[in-house]
Amino acid sequence: MTDQLDDVPAGVDISRPSAARVYDYFLGGAHNFEVDRQLAEQIMAMTPHLAETMRAGRAFLRRAVRMLLADGVDQFLDIGSGIPTVGNVHEVTHAVDPTATVVYVDIDPVAVAHSRTILADVATAAVIQADLREPDTICDRAVATGLIDFGRPVAVLLAGVAHFIPDADDPQEILRRLRAHLAPGSYLVISHATYEDQPAEVLAAQRLSARTDTEITLRSRADVAAMFGDFTVVEPGIVHLPLWRPDSPTDVDDHPERFGAFGGVARRDAALS
Repeated sequence: MTDQLDDVPAGVDISRPSAARVYDYFLGGAHNFEVDRQLAEQIMAMTPHLAETMRAGRAFLRRAVRMLLADGVDQFLDIGSGIPTVGNVHEVTHAVDPTATVVYVDIDPVAVAHSRTILADVATAAVIQADLREPDTICDRAVATGLIDFGRPVAVLLAGVAHFIPDADDPQEILRRLRAHLAPGSYLVISHATYEDQPAEVLAAQRLSARTDTEITLRSRADVAAMFGDFTVVEPGIVHLPLWRPDSPTDVDDHPERFGAFGGVARRDAALS
C-alpha cells in the first residue's frame, strides 16, 4: 500500500510512527503512513482486539457527546483529537445542533495540518496545535478562535489522551488546572487505558507504544476517578467502555473488560466554587 498523505508539514519525520496516525489507521482512516501501519499491525498481532478497543473508544465518545447535547451543551473542546476523519465530534454535534461549536486540539503537526484541511469549510469548528500539558495555553487559544466561551458550560473531551501523560508530568495537576477553567454546568469526558483486568499481552503492547513519541501509561480506575476532581460523575460511573450507556444491551458482551479502558463523564455542579 502506498502512503496516502500528499502534503507533509516541514520538519515532520515520517520515518517514525505517530500515535495520531496509528490511531487513525486503527479507526479505518486514510491519514497514515506505511511506518504507522507497520507498527499498528505489530501491536494488533500481540493484541488482536486492539482495533476493536479503538473503535469502542470512539463509540463511547459519540455516546457521551450525544448525552451532552441532550443536556444543552453546545460547545466542545476536544483535546487529543487526532485526525477528525472517522466519527468525528463536529459531525456528531451538527447532526443534532448545527450551531454547536467544536475546537480540536492535538500535539501532532501532521494531525493538525490535515485537520485544517478537513475543517477548511466548517465555520463552527477549528483546530489548534497544543500540548495537554499546557492547559492554560489550550484554553486561551481556544477562546481566541471565537468558538469557545468559558463563561458558559463547555464540554472538555479527553478521549484516549490522558494516558499519554507520564506520571513524571503530574497528570493530576494538569487536570486540576484544566478543570479550573470550566464554568458550572460544564462537563469533563475521559477515556483512559488501564491495566486492571488485563492479560499480559496488553502490557506487552504498552511497551511497543514506547516506539512512538507518546508512550502509554496504564492506570487504575481510582487514578481515572481522581482526574475528575470534585466534579460529579454521572451514571453509570467510571466503567469499561462498552458499559457506558450502550445504545443497546446487545452491544455489551460477557467480557467488556477486554477493551482495556475505562470511560466516564463528570459535571461541574453550580454549588462548586
